Amino acid sequence: MFKKDEQSKDSIFFRDGIRQIDFVLSYVDDIKKEAELKAERRKEFEQNLRKTGLELEIEDKMNSEDGKTYFVKIHAPWEVLVTYAEVLGIKMPIKESDIPRADKIPFSCMLGPLKLPRNVKHPHAEYFTAQFTRHRQELFLIEDESSFFPSSSRNRIVYYILSRCPFGIEDGKKRFGIERLLNSHTYSSAFPLHDGQYWKPSEPPNPVNERYTLCQNWARFSYFYKEQPFNLIRDYYGEKIGIYFVFLGFYTEMLFFAAIVGLACFIYGLLSMHDNSSSTEICDPEIGGQIIMCPLCDVMCDYWRLNSTCWASKFSHLFDNESTVFFAIFMGIWVTLFLEFWKQRQARLEYEWDLVDFEEEQQQLQLRPEFEAMCTHRKVNAVTKEVEPYLPLCSRIPWYFLSGATVTLWMSLVIACMVAVIVYRLSVFATFASFMESEASLKHVRSFLTPQITTSLTGSCLNFIVILILNFFYERISAWITKMEIPRTHQEYESSLTLKMFLFQFVNFYSSCFYVAFFKGKFVGYPGKYTYLFNVWRSEECDPGGCLVELTTQLTIIMTGKQVFGNIKEAIYPLVLNWWRRRKARTNSEKLYSRWEQDHDLETFGSLGLFYEYLETVIQFGFVTLFVASFPLAPLLALLNNIIEIRVDAWKLTTQYRRPVAAKAHSIGVWQDILYGMAVLSVATNAFIVAFTSDMIPRLVYYYAYSKNDIQPMKGYVNNSLSIFLIADFPNHTVPSEKRDFTTCRYRDYRNPPDHEEKYFHSMQYWHVLAAKMTFIIIMEHVVFLMKFLLAWMIPDVPKDVVERIKREKLMTVKILHDFELNKLKENLRMNSSDFAKHLIIQENKVQLAKSAT
Repeated sequence: MFKKDEQSKDSIFFRDGIRQIDFVLSYVDDIKKEAELKAERRKEFEQNLRKTGLELEIEDKMNSEDGKTYFVKIHAPWEVLVTYAEVLGIKMPIKESDIPRADKIPFSCMLGPLKLPRNVKHPHAEYFTAQFTRHRQELFLIEDESSFFPSSSRNRIVYYILSRCPFGIEDGKKRFGIERLLNSHTYSSAFPLHDGQYWKPSEPPNPVNERYTLCQNWARFSYFYKEQPFNLIRDYYGEKIGIYFVFLGFYTEMLFFAAIVGLACFIYGLLSMHDNSSSTEICDPEIGGQIIMCPLCDVMCDYWRLNSTCWASKFSHLFDNESTVFFAIFMGIWVTLFLEFWKQRQARLEYEWDLVDFEEEQQQLQLRPEFEAMCTHRKVNAVTKEVEPYLPLCSRIPWYFLSGATVTLWMSLVIACMVAVIVYRLSVFATFASFMESEASLKHVRSFLTPQITTSLTGSCLNFIVILILNFFYERISAWITKMEIPRTHQEYESSLTLKMFLFQFVNFYSSCFYVAFFKGKFVGYPGKYTYLFNVWRSEECDPGGCLVELTTQLTIIMTGKQVFGNIKEAIYPLVLNWWRRRKARTNSEKLYSRWEQDHDLETFGSLGLFYEYLETVIQFGFVTLFVASFPLAPLLALLNNIIEIRVDAWKLTTQYRRPVAAKAHSIGVWQDILYGMAVLSVATNAFIVAFTSDMIPRLVYYYAYSKNDIQPMKGYVNNSLSIFLIADFPNHTVPSEKRDFTTCRYRDYRNPPDHEEKYFHSMQYWHVLAAKMTFIIIMEHVVFLMKFLLAWMIPDVPKDVVERIKREKLMTVKILHDFELNKLKENLRMNSSDFAKHLIIQENKVQLAKSAT
């Protein structure tokens, strides 16, 4: 047992104060029958770790704060690091680069407040690098062996050894890997050690506390306007986590331009609201006040005057105006620029982070322990020529069918829940209408809080709650299904889970928006011959101004609610768990609450931590692109959320989570393909929203083809867009109970009047409007796709300067290696020639001695 007064609780070294802790394993005594088996596994595993060269130091449970947990501290000495750095192909510096950094950007002097200190943004100089080899150690710039390899490379090397270290033979099979031991609860956790406290800098002899530097310059909310220290993130957490934050930061920067244009479109709608002829006519007591509209539900709903929707028509103009088409086309171009520029940013990152010749991370391609445990067959791998576990296709097919059926069932459940919300809206609409009409206290709010808006708001909130509930259960079910499919490698597991989760989230979050945008109010029928859902509830109608207001409401509630809920959950959940874990652990304050115990009590980031972060970002990207024509403020909301999201993610990763195992990645993977698919789909959805959900096309048709007023071309549009229905033609079971003194009512459609020989059939104007809508869709899609194609063709995937830098580095690396080998050869030849001369002199001396002796 160590003495408390001789050991610092912030120490990241073994007891000797020299060897740094790279990794920590923990376990507790098991009182079950498997206790002896687990102890034997641990003994064998730790012996084999020592055989690989790793150095271990075990802390007895008596030294731990809870009195139950054993800790195995692991240190990788220099010989182990250089050996496995060569195995993993880690690139290390051989010469300082003579290529200047590409930091100069236009107006950089104006961006000074956004910049980080140079030593934080670029903690190291730029170097030419080469794959490390222990036989050429003199080639590399090794100043200090303890700090030569970054901490992320050190813990990656140790984890590589842990994942391949055997721990015995069971059932005639050789068992190996820390993952199996964690799954069998032989060890309770395995994690790299943070290099210090996040709230104070390190003290000698500890190395520089990069965690503190990250917390001060990255994880602070007061730094929301600052750039991110990407190189420091990469050095501490590895490339895989680093590239996520680069992507999130780049996406946020691009959102800034979309947010400005969207805000400008919104302001235009706000300023032109009072000049809108449609809302002016609707609000006019002499026009809208004299138009009697048909009841919105059977029996219980009464006739109503058009000017009761005055506020709704004005609100609709905020998002349904002349700028809507411009913004939809702009976003089609923006999303192309975003994806093309991201490819360039990714290419630049590959060069800067030495990922140009990247090969897939071996951990990702390693067989999963669950796969090996379930396999009873073996076959020779065609590449490695080694015997590996093999699962025949016939064994997988039943699980594939179950997986497909479960995904289909849950997606159907989402649709069913959406239908249930529609039924709710249909069933409560009449109640809201009659209550608001009869309640005198609601007289002042009746002008802007109409039954339609009230039903829409409550329905959207209910829909959001249902979405969160379904999402909670499906996350667990999809993980279980993917596990039952028995994927071969970690990469296959993640790809399979990505497909399931994205399909479900897509349907879950977007189905209600698709319904409002493309189905609501499109198949209503007309008074006297309405369509009914399940022959009970009358189909929903749109407001006289269209369904765009409701789509905007739905989108705002779901998007904003998801973002707010997600950020609160990400911040509060680990904070509360860590507080509770520490509260349980701190049972004896006289014991040393060591650095490894503090990290042990933090929340685990998990192998799927980044997966859920990417999923959240991609779903937000869908809200920003798929329905942006109906809500130009969506990019602004996304921008504000992402500014907070970056700092929340940085804060929780730096302060609330154990340090994740570093891993390499050169791109965002399959998510990039998903983004491309959504970008293509967004062109079609926005074209259809402008054509069928917005009132833009009917207004244009009236302006150019039906208006008879040359001075005020849009005058009379509202009256023209409403058809006439004879009240006497109402069926008895739908007509309101009270008698009225008027004979006709109006409804939104283009149909022939009652005195026409083909009464209530679609009029010629209906077909003109429909033709104009289809023409607009075709033209807009072709224009946007043509511009997307031209931009993608004009913008190279790899910037020219990056291509030149890569060529320069390859040339210099080859030259440096050539000079090194040549000098080594000359030195060997010089040594050999001097040895030969010495040998020749000795031989001559021997001959002289022999002659003199004779």
